[in-house]
Amino acid sequence: MTQPGFDAARHKWRSVVADPQLSCPIRHDYTILGYDPAARTLDMVVRWAGDGGHCPIHRHTATTSILVLEGEQHLWDLNPDRSRGDHRVRRVGDYALTNGEVLPHLERGGPDGGVVFFGNHSPDGRLYEILDEDLNVVIDLTMEELFADWEANAQ
Repeated sequence: MTQPGFDAARHKWRSVVADPQLSCPIRHDYTILGYDPAARTLDMVVRWAGDGGHCPIHRHTATTSILVLEGEQHLWDLNPDRSRGDHRVRRVGDYALTNGEVLPHLERGGPDGGVVFFGNHSPDGRLYEILDEDLNVVIDLTMEELFADWEANAQ
């Protein structure tokens, strides 16, 4: 019996594109699968095309469950001196759990893109710190802000 994969067409997606002059191009889409403000949980899926587009440099501040649904997820930690750490690749079916105490990192899909599930759990509602290329925090993103952005801009 063939099992269907994740059906992206069933969801509204928010496209994120940033300044093309950055050292790593910012291009990805995300959808919110579920959000419970009282329980402080938010489930989402991020997808990348195979064009090298990244998420912004960020650090998880919530406990996050990660499951690769399609393609690959490529990650590089960024050290305090802004050098890149080891290149890690997660493939379909790979699972990870972060506890919110991770280094800032770069993240993108593989050569054929990637689709990754993120289950976020945060007692204070904080999800990510978004950093600039000098690793300064520019946004402390909360569940409420991400959900509001998705509701206002998803198509």
